[in-house]
Amino acid sequence: MSKRAISYAVIRGKVHDADLVEFGGRGGDLRFFAPDPQKLASQLPLGSPSRMDDLYQLSFDEILDYLEELGKRLDFGKNAYMQEACELSYHTSPATPPIVRGFYTHMPAMFDRTRITQWCEMSVGIPYLEGWVETPINGSIVSIRAYGARALHVIAGNGPVIGALTLIRSAVTRSDTIIKVPSNDPFTTAAIARTMCEFAPDHPITKHLAVAYWRGGDQALEQKLYQPHNIEKIIAWGGLASVRHVTQYIQPGLELISFDPKRSASVVGADALNTDALLRETALRIATDVGACNQTACSSCRVVYVMSGTDPAGLEKISRLGKLVYEGIMGLPCDLSNKPKRYDPQLKSHVEALRLNDDWFEVIGGQDGEGAVIVSRTSDTVDFAEALADRTVNLVPVDTLEEVLGAVDSYTQTVGVFPDTLMPLVRHKMVLHGAQRFVSLGYAFNGPGLVGPQDSIEPLRRMCKWIVTERPTAALKPLWERKEGETALVA
Repeated sequence: MSKRAISYAVIRGKVHDADLVEFGGRGGDLRFFAPDPQKLASQLPLGSPSRMDDLYQLSFDEILDYLEELGKRLDFGKNAYMQEACELSYHTSPATPPIVRGFYTHMPAMFDRTRITQWCEMSVGIPYLEGWVETPINGSIVSIRAYGARALHVIAGNGPVIGALTLIRSAVTRSDTIIKVPSNDPFTTAAIARTMCEFAPDHPITKHLAVAYWRGGDQALEQKLYQPHNIEKIIAWGGLASVRHVTQYIQPGLELISFDPKRSASVVGADALNTDALLRETALRIATDVGACNQTACSSCRVVYVMSGTDPAGLEKISRLGKLVYEGIMGLPCDLSNKPKRYDPQLKSHVEALRLNDDWFEVIGGQDGEGAVIVSRTSDTVDFAEALADRTVNLVPVDTLEEVLGAVDSYTQTVGVFPDTLMPLVRHKMVLHGAQRFVSLGYAFNGPGLVGPQDSIEPLRRMCKWIVTERPTAALKPLWERKEGETALVA
């Protein structure tokens, strides 16, 4: 690559590209330059919380106007910043170029006005974002409003849309936002912010966004920034290694909202295997949830529990299903799924070892690093189930749903279910064990998106500060007028 790769810092309406220092992208594919974080540290925080008042001069409709216009300006065919970021991200993203480009191409849809409105109404309630909601209760008028916070977002890089999602969440909650971009996607969020600076540099939403890259664990910077007088909430994506440097700064006045790494699975009922047509449909549904985004998302299916039974007839049926799943994965559209960039060598060694153990496992595909289907011949998953990736899935035969429950815990995010008649039973039992999202098999990536709860929490609500005002009515007697033993409420 001849062009210098720069991760721009964009701070409150201004683009910074001076005092560049070199960093290494994750995986070693690309080294990039970014403004020296130490020289930006003092500019990242807002300063006085009073400066957030300009966000409250905006109506919710005006916020939607801004987001709608931003979505139009992120049109990949017209936006040079996004095109540049996409080209650079080919080298840093865990996904392949066709999938990365697909993320950029479809990103403007995230800013759809109706979609955001419905999302906010369902997640928080627009009246709480727009003003004080009054309710008479126990002799008082109780008013509640959701206020934005000064927040730092440590985002993940397994999908370019996470920066866009963070920006939308921040705008609708009227938050002041600092985004620390990751080393495997240091370009996308800055490209969005540069677009904002170009069309509305003085708009309150633009002025309340700062985007920058620094190495996680940079104590010289973080000890100054991660303080309650600068920020009130930290929203961190990733595992323990990603957030360990954050947790040491949590204290009264500084809240951590954490999105832990998750894994996902599916449950296929016996009724989904009754005919050849159903078997083929089931296979395509599984293939889609496994292959989409090359299995890089938390919601990607990695283990499928198939209620085929473990008798010879059931094992024959699941073997047939496995072959159809492999065919389905190989036939997915290129912008949805394709041969991974590099098949994880340790995973490949595990898969190859199973080929020598064909009494217990059947391995379909995988010789060329294109992905594989591993069919268990007992109700046991592979020992390396948590490491399944790169379009590699384990189909496990079971006799009853109860056999599956032991594998469900608080790390289980999305559960695909087929047929849908099985959903009420699966949902109830698995929620008790920790599962957090349930979808019709094949639709893990083809739904409304992150528009409600995520990982069993409500991030939009938790990003807000919930403020209460209480005002007495004539029905509430002042305490100083109450006699001993008398109720404070006037009949």
